[in-house]
Amino acid sequence: MKTELIEISPTRREIKIELDADKVREANDRISDRYAKMANVPGFRRGNTPVSVIRTRYRNEIRGEVLQELVPTAVQAAIQEHQLLVIGEPDVHLENDEGLKLDGTEPVHLHAHVEILPAVELGEYKNFEAARRTRPVTEEDVERVIEGLREASAALQPVEDRPSQTGDTVTVDVHGVFVDEPEAEPINVTEVDVVLGGEGVQQEFTDNLTGVQVDDEKKFTVPYPADFTSPGLAGKTIDYTAKVTAVRIKELPELDDEWAKSLGEEYESLDLLREKVREDLTSRSRHEAENRMRGEVMNKLVDAHQFEVPESLIEYQADQLLESVARDMMMRGVDPRMQQAEWWEGVREQLKPQATRDLRGSMLLESIADREQIEVSDEEIAAEISSIAAQSRRTADEVRDALTKQGGERSIADRLRNRKALDLVVENARVTDEEWKDEEPAAESDESDNPESESTAEAASSDS
Repeated sequence: MKTELIEISPTRREIKIELDADKVREANDRISDRYAKMANVPGFRRGNTPVSVIRTRYRNEIRGEVLQELVPTAVQAAIQEHQLLVIGEPDVHLENDEGLKLDGTEPVHLHAHVEILPAVELGEYKNFEAARRTRPVTEEDVERVIEGLREASAALQPVEDRPSQTGDTVTVDVHGVFVDEPEAEPINVTEVDVVLGGEGVQQEFTDNLTGVQVDDEKKFTVPYPADFTSPGLAGKTIDYTAKVTAVRIKELPELDDEWAKSLGEEYESLDLLREKVREDLTSRSRHEAENRMRGEVMNKLVDAHQFEVPESLIEYQADQLLESVARDMMMRGVDPRMQQAEWWEGVREQLKPQATRDLRGSMLLESIADREQIEVSDEEIAAEISSIAAQSRRTADEVRDALTKQGGERSIADRLRNRKALDLVVENARVTDEEWKDEEPAAESDESDNPESESTAEAASSDS
């Protein structure tokens, strides 16, 4: 067997393979003889059919078996010969598919196209400049959280002595019919709470449910804008019938020590609650600042190392990001299935640049970890599993069992190794503390890399 390696790009190789004519003939003869012994051909006794007849009658079958026997083995041998670390399955095609001869009179030529990981040449990674800007916590921030806790503690009391008004919560049973699509399945929802004049409430609901009382029935039409948050309603016009089942008013608790104590045993007074909220906001602000600074360092690392990333890995990573988009939509109450395939394909294309940067960053961190001989201990893996268990409210054994079935424990080790590599890059960066700028976007915390407990505000809210 002869092979020739051709470099198409830093991540793509073509291997030209020539299969020896003698080896092709040997496989063809052996498989043809087997067919001759087993085949029942009219006019011949079983096992006595001439091979020439067998090769004509079972030409496609014999050809397929010969190639199936020779080609995968030859491609794998060629990959090993050239010491290629191949990603995915090779793309193989015959050079002369139509005129292919298997009788041993000429060799068989084929081409295998493969993807490989690029050689990452590390440049400077220990002297990046970055800024740490910490958002200041104001009294307004503290009071905003306190008011949010108070809102969460509010009770809804029935209104019996007057019709509904702005700020009331009107509960309705709703029946809706699509005006332009009468054949579409109607909307039937019970016990829908509508806060009159509330944020995100369509004005038509506020207008038509103001001034109502229990048992009233209102009919009205809502034309939803094309960019409405729910794709199933966007651009649609719906005739609604709403039956009022309750009208209630929100009663906020008094802002005093007793209310603070009701949020949890650790809040002995309103002043102590404010102190805890301030501490929590300060901690979160520092955490956001650290995340932003690490993100800035990571971006500079990627920008300083430009290299090609295998297309198949980009496609896979884009799919992972697309799944995150779908999960985010579901968390916001939007059904991803309502979007057309063309929309999803467009989003997927938009995600590819980010997928490429993610992969390039991961490869760089792996290369840094190799150079710096960074390792991850069993104890560190166990601690990470315990952290995941705490966040997901499962036991460490349950998380470990799930990871074992998915082959994910190794991925945790890789993730920890990359995190330690980034820690090294950050530790060796020139970081300066600078004044906060209001136009800066808040950093998104990475739960996998920065596990955090619930905030004081969230904990108090869940306890109430």
